[in-house]
Amino acid sequence: MKQKPLIELRNLTKTYVEGDREQVILCDINDTIGEGEFIVLLGRSGSGKSTFLNLVSGIDLPTSGEILFAGASLTGLSEYERTIFRRRHIGFIFQYYNLIPTLSVEENLLLPLELNRRIGPAERDAALSVLDELGLRNRAKSFPDRLSGGEQQRVAIARALLHDPAVVLADEPTGNLDLETAREVLDLLDRRVRALGKTLIMVTHSGEVVGLADRILTIENGRLIDTTEPA
Repeated sequence: MKQKPLIELRNLTKTYVEGDREQVILCDINDTIGEGEFIVLLGRSGSGKSTFLNLVSGIDLPTSGEILFAGASLTGLSEYERTIFRRRHIGFIFQYYNLIPTLSVEENLLLPLELNRRIGPAERDAALSVLDELGLRNRAKSFPDRLSGGEQQRVAIARALLHDPAVVLADEPTGNLDLETAREVLDLLDRRVRALGKTLIMVTHSGEVVGLADRILTIENGRLIDTTEPA
């Protein structure tokens, strides 16, 4: 069954000026990403994958074209409005976890809720419940540097999902982990994102991740190509 459209990319182009040259990163991209869809984004280093995530999240604006989120134009928002949009609707997962070292595990989890002014006893209970599911309840008061890489990434996944975003953007989330830990983290991410019905866009070079995706998109020479293998 085809998913309901969530993100629409219309004639999306992004260029940068370097000296007297204009460099085209993304060129005239058109695509639709559905609710609950798991997209894997491939491409060579420097092909524009991170730029793509920055545009979809509203961190950056396209040079031309439009991004629609649930039918509303993201490109028409001010910088402040895009910041609020990200806080409410986007969850981020990074290769190097990006946990705040001066905050405890519990405080890192609750940070997106605090930014959205949605913090209270129920939210704190929810954070501890998630840590229970991850087997990390006894690490709630620990600081990130006391956790292994796999534990930090599990916390980062929980943080990305706790504020109930519509879209999760993951940039090489298993790239800094050994193979066995990467498999465990990937399994956790896939199970939780699908169980919650979230849209996931993941940049990766992992063949195992590719096998889990609904669609595989590849950026090549600035173009977005659907390279999904036929079922």
